[in-house]
Amino acid sequence: MTKPFILSIIGDDKPGLVDAIASSVAANGGNWQTSQLTHLAGKFAGIVLISLPAEQADALAEQLKALSNTGLSVRVSPAESSGVPSTKASLSVIGPDRPGIVREISQAFSRRDINVLKLNSDIVPAPMTNEPLFQASIAISFSPEQDRLELETALDLIAEDMTVDIDIDYCED
Repeated sequence: MTKPFILSIIGDDKPGLVDAIASSVAANGGNWQTSQLTHLAGKFAGIVLISLPAEQADALAEQLKALSNTGLSVRVSPAESSGVPSTKASLSVIGPDRPGIVREISQAFSRRDINVLKLNSDIVPAPMTNEPLFQASIAISFSPEQDRLELETALDLIAEDMTVDIDIDYCED
């Protein structure tokens, strides 16, 4: 029987890293399922969901540990599903870049027990002015009992204070 595991990866970027990890997963009877891999400032980082026979987890961890001599660090962790009902939403954030945007939004989520599922952000040149423009897309989940109006009001206050636009779309299941 296979079980889900998460691989968390970071190290100096160079060709062949994904192949080395995928080959190790396959050699241990695992199946690569979902991943988010990226290159940031000369580093390779990512997270991968795999399914693997439970008895192979230690062998895979040891095989991946051998990659540390190439500067790559990989951790194998069991994955579990919470099974707790939740409401999901996606947010888009855009505005002039300034320190604290992510902190303010993440604190608003934390205070309300809202879980960040995914956060992608970037700084791009604004059209016509070429000024740094912060943009982010954020996926969240929270209890169905969460007061949506109160959340929207809190986000509106952050948007006003940080001079950004924050749009929220609820994903109805």
